[in-house]
Amino acid sequence: MDKLKKALSGDDVDEESGIMHQVMDASTLSWSTRIKGFAICFILGFVFSILGSACVALPGKGFILFGIFYSLGNITALSSTMFLMGPCNQLQKMFAPTRFLATLAVLGFLGLTLCAAFWWEKIGLVIIFCIFQFLAMTWYSISYIPYARNAVIKFFQSCIS
Repeated sequence: MDKLKKALSGDDVDEESGIMHQVMDASTLSWSTRIKGFAICFILGFVFSILGSACVALPGKGFILFGIFYSLGNITALSSTMFLMGPCNQLQKMFAPTRFLATLAVLGFLGLTLCAAFWWEKIGLVIIFCIFQFLAMTWYSISYIPYARNAVIKFFQSCIS
């Protein structure tokens, strides 16, 4: 059970011990509270995404509402893992060299989707940015699975050739 907790919290890799590691690892939440927070945020993110999908059927600005709720769902689901790892550890892993570009793409397309929905009010851009947001989030997510990105690249290379 201890190994599972370490793996889920992102602490399964031994790092240098020191004051910075202790500060980043410090948390006042118990393990059960962290799991509950993760579950609530993850489910809430799922609900926002489903709600956004339902908004597509609305006449007029339904696609704009879709973009807003879809982005809000992704932000909530992404932040749910902060309960497991802690915010500092999560940010450190998000901006690690191996997933830096994927993180920038996710955050960039989240921002562009919200800009297209709130300020520009362009339905076409909202849809395009949501598609790119989905692709960026998928690429970001598989960066946590060892060798998954290499497998995806090889799969698409074999499909092309």
